[in-house]
Amino acid sequence: MKLEEAIQQKKFIHEWQKATINIIYTSNWLSGKIKKNLKKHQLTVQQYNVLRILRGQSPNPITTSVIRERMLDKMSDASRIVDRLHKKELVIRSTCPTDKRLVDIVISPKGLDLLSMIDLEKEQMEFLLNNLTEEEAVTLNTLLDKARKRNAKGCCPELST
Repeated sequence: MKLEEAIQQKKFIHEWQKATINIIYTSNWLSGKIKKNLKKHQLTVQQYNVLRILRGQSPNPITTSVIRERMLDKMSDASRIVDRLHKKELVIRSTCPTDKRLVDIVISPKGLDLLSMIDLEKEQMEFLLNNLTEEEAVTLNTLLDKARKRNAKGCCPELST
């Protein structure tokens, strides 16, 4: 469905405004689909993100501050997310041997099993963008990376983060 139809708006100030709104709309659409898939595993998108970070780091432990830096949603409270995952026995916390003030976190075998189960369902998630060819997906990724790179250089200081 075209953006104009989806949001019932025919005119945009310019194509950059339309592209921005299109990215926001598509992001929300994708998030909704992903949330629905993760809900059956009693996981939030943020919890899933933390588990994926920990699996990528495994078997080495990391701290919540490192998790926070690597999270997709920078506004998430990594400590609370880790607490919830610990209660579900999906992560293991232990005191850092080199700095007693820090807590090391690793994904548990139960967490790895859950991610493996979700990975098997990956085909369900991939259908979200399967109307793009692989080449188009590469182009989309390149364009999105380019958009973030340009703003990171401060072309629009009031919008940069």
